[in-house]
Amino acid sequence: MLEKLKKLNPNVPFYSVNDDEFKLYGRVVSGYDLHEIITEAGKIAMPENGSAYELSTPQFEKCDICEKLKNEAFGEMDIQVGFCWGYNDMLNGLEYHKSSEINIAVEPMVLFLGLVTDIENDEYDSKNIKAFYLEKGEMVEVYATTLHFCPCQASDNGFRSVVILPKGTNAPLDKPSTDKMLFRKNKWLLCHNNNEALIQRGVYSGIFGENFKITGV
Repeated sequence: MLEKLKKLNPNVPFYSVNDDEFKLYGRVVSGYDLHEIITEAGKIAMPENGSAYELSTPQFEKCDICEKLKNEAFGEMDIQVGFCWGYNDMLNGLEYHKSSEINIAVEPMVLFLGLVTDIENDEYDSKNIKAFYLEKGEMVEVYATTLHFCPCQASDNGFRSVVILPKGTNAPLDKPSTDKMLFRKNKWLLCHNNNEALIQRGVYSGIFGENFKITGV
């Protein structure tokens, strides 16, 4: 599927998470049994359109893998095991956390990734973005220094991604912040300057250049 995506999207720098290019942004996490949590994720109905996100999914957090990831991947910090799923084919925005994020691909999907260090004067040029393909069943850690956002679908079937973060991440802020990028707890977010939907939600408009779109297989 990756080679087909590359041919369909010649304007997008496309890689696999198993390529050396990914090492700057994260790492592939192996050695865990993902069958239980992928099965649970597959039971959740797709939205009619667009994408959905919940920061904590109770049936996921009962899976055996969660305690192992809490202890081994997050150093015994409390975690939340949530879900991002639906339909998306655009870059649209980028976020970062002051912590790593783990993603499990329940369906083949694409992550647009960048570097926090490429934000200059509160702006990010999308020419620096790269796209990384994940096969179904691949799990990756995305580093705190990596810009990321809603996954993109690799086909018309949409995408499903289990999202594991320190507990409380992405919850509403307790009070307004003077930091224009701080959008939720432990979530700094900027959107593309032509994405009116996010701008109207109060997201800081800081991405310029092409708003890349993925043509799926």
